[in-house]
Amino acid sequence: MYKNLVKKEPYPPGDFAVWIIIYVELITFALLFLGYAFSRRANIEMFNHSQLMLNQTSGFINTLILITGSYFVVKAVNSIKSMNQDTYKKFNIQASKWLLLAILCGVAFLINKVFEFSHIFTEGITLSTNNFFMFYILLTGFHFMHVLLGSIILFNIYKKTKIYGYRINDYAGIESGASYWHMVDLLWIILFPLVYIIR
Repeated sequence: MYKNLVKKEPYPPGDFAVWIIIYVELITFALLFLGYAFSRRANIEMFNHSQLMLNQTSGFINTLILITGSYFVVKAVNSIKSMNQDTYKKFNIQASKWLLLAILCGVAFLINKVFEFSHIFTEGITLSTNNFFMFYILLTGFHFMHVLLGSIILFNIYKKTKIYGYRINDYAGIESGASYWHMVDLLWIILFPLVYIIR
C-alpha cells in the first residue's frame, strides 16, 4: 500500500530528447578524442613540443570553475526537488540563487578561454599550424560553444525560477538543463588532461 505513495523518479532525469542530444554529443567528442590520440601517436615529439605553448594554469582554473559550476547546479536541482506544495516559492528562490552562481561560473570560463584563445592567435597559431593545434582549436572551440549554450540554458531556467515556475510535479526542465551542464563539465574533465597535460 505504501509503495504507491512514494514518487518514482524518472530515469534518466529530465526530458528523453535532451539525453538523445547528450549521447550524440558524447559520441562526437569521443571520435574527436580518438582522432587526437591516433594523430598524437604518429608524432609524439611535435605534440609534446606544441603542448608546451598552452597555458596549463588557465586550463586548471577553468577545470575548477566548471566543477564549481556543477556543484551549484546540483544545489539548485536539490532545492527544487526538496519543495512541497506550500514551499514552492521559497525553494524556487533558493534554486535561482544557486543557478545565478552557476551562470557566473560559465561566464568566468568563457572569459578565461577568450584570453587563452587571444594569446594563441596572437602568436600566429591557426588550424593549419600543425595537427596538435588543429585538434586543440577544434576541441576547445567546440567545447567553448557548449559552455556558451549551457550558460544560456541555465539562464532560461533561472528566469523560470524567478517566476516560481517549477512545482512539485513539474521540474523536468531544470533536470534536463542540469544534465546538459554536467555533460559539458565531464567533457572538459576529459579534454583538459588529454590536451594540456598528458605527454
